[in-house]
Amino acid sequence: MNASTDPRVERIANHPAYQRLRRSRNRLGWVLTVLMLLAYYGYIGLIAFDKAFLATPLSAGSMTTIGIPIAIGLMVFTIAITGIYVRRANKEFDQLTHQIVEDVQ
Repeated sequence: MNASTDPRVERIANHPAYQRLRRSRNRLGWVLTVLMLLAYYGYIGLIAFDKAFLATPLSAGSMTTIGIPIAIGLMVFTIAITGIYVRRANKEFDQLTHQIVEDVQ
């Protein structure tokens, strides 16, 4: 039996918890994607249009420039939004998935 003729596929697609799962997961995915794109392209924009700002030393006599902590912040931000998605997926999305599977069985 292939997926297109399996009656469980239609029951899952019509299940209210599945609809809620899809909406919630898609909304979160888009929000996190937009945030990541803004952060990443904002940093690339700084590199392209304001190199002098990024080259500014953090303090007098310092070899470290402002660009270094901004780049590290971008990496930390990436890890943080990945953690946000994983935490939400493990809590909310997995519970909805288990509920759907139990109801369809």
